Amino acid sequence: MPDHIRLTADRLVVGVPEDGERRTKGGLLIPATAGPAPKRCVWADVILVGPDTRHVKAGDSVLFLPQVGLEVEIEGDDYVLLRERDVQAVSTKQAAQDAAHAPGQYL
Repeated sequence: MPDHIRLTADRLVVGVPEDGERRTKGGLLIPATAGPAPKRCVWADVILVGPDTRHVKAGDSVLFLPQVGLEVEIEGDDYVLLRERDVQAVSTKQAAQDAAHAPGQYL
């Protein structure tokens, strides 16, 4: 990402999520254009964060509804612009690594 771009307030720039195609448990491909847009959340990686974000940082993955984001092009690449309040969940890679090295529980 270029250094000359600074986001305002609680804005986030995330990578473009997958195209919306899904596979059923039986392996059938359901194209994104097969029906009305479902209210299905998607995961995407955070690229940039604004100064007022409280729970998300660059490198995290966030869960959001694709309909709430705005598409934006930065230096020829497509991204999605969100507000932090539109994020449903955050996955921090460092927390996942820490959990993998944590001792197990014994009964």
